[in-house]
Amino acid sequence: MKIGILKTDDVRKELVSEFGEYPEMFADLLRGQDPTLEFSTYEVQHGQYPSDIDDVDAYLITGSKTGVYDSKSWVSPLMDFVRKLHDQHKPTIGICFGHQLIAQALGGRAQKSDKGWGLGVHTYEMQETPSWMSEPKTEFSLLVTHQDQVDELPPGGRVLASSEFCPMAMVQVDDHMLSFQAHPEFSKPYSTSLMQLRREAFGEQVVDKGQASLQNDIHENMVAKWMLEFLRR
Repeated sequence: MKIGILKTDDVRKELVSEFGEYPEMFADLLRGQDPTLEFSTYEVQHGQYPSDIDDVDAYLITGSKTGVYDSKSWVSPLMDFVRKLHDQHKPTIGICFGHQLIAQALGGRAQKSDKGWGLGVHTYEMQETPSWMSEPKTEFSLLVTHQDQVDELPPGGRVLASSEFCPMAMVQVDDHMLSFQAHPEFSKPYSTSLMQLRREAFGEQVVDKGQASLQNDIHENMVAKWMLEFLRR
């Protein structure tokens, strides 16, 4: 399988040497489940797209500091591309910004939450067990860094997992799009470094709470398995 990564942001320059860029994080995560996977990265934030939608077998949209409602020139073309993926039933995964973008592009809505920033480890309860999931769980935990949330599903969307903080945390749209608000590609050291770098922007109390939550387990490998099961269904 070859996965096209639609890259919508860059890792903070202070952290690149230690943690790499987002496509590398995703490649490491998913190759942990299947070493034969191939990847192509498209810098959609700079207008780069595949010459043919079928150049790859599936797509993954990364997270971004940009909001889906922002007026940056590259956001609207990416929404158009997501609609094309949807129309052609191309298997697609969205993460954080990618999760929000899929909803916004297809008729749902994402916006800043009045609950503020979510940081650290968050736990989600499964609301539905899809048929493609070989090892269903009642709950799972992942790392998060977000203030925006999906608050209205697009047509064909259904919530698979939720929390009190984020009611639409894992969403499936029809049979070909799956998205997560949380970050399975993040490691705890990366999350720690990011919180420290942005402590002033996030707020002291929010960061302290996020840091304390890092003692909890995360299930990134299980979620990576789900992602590949969904793409191969």
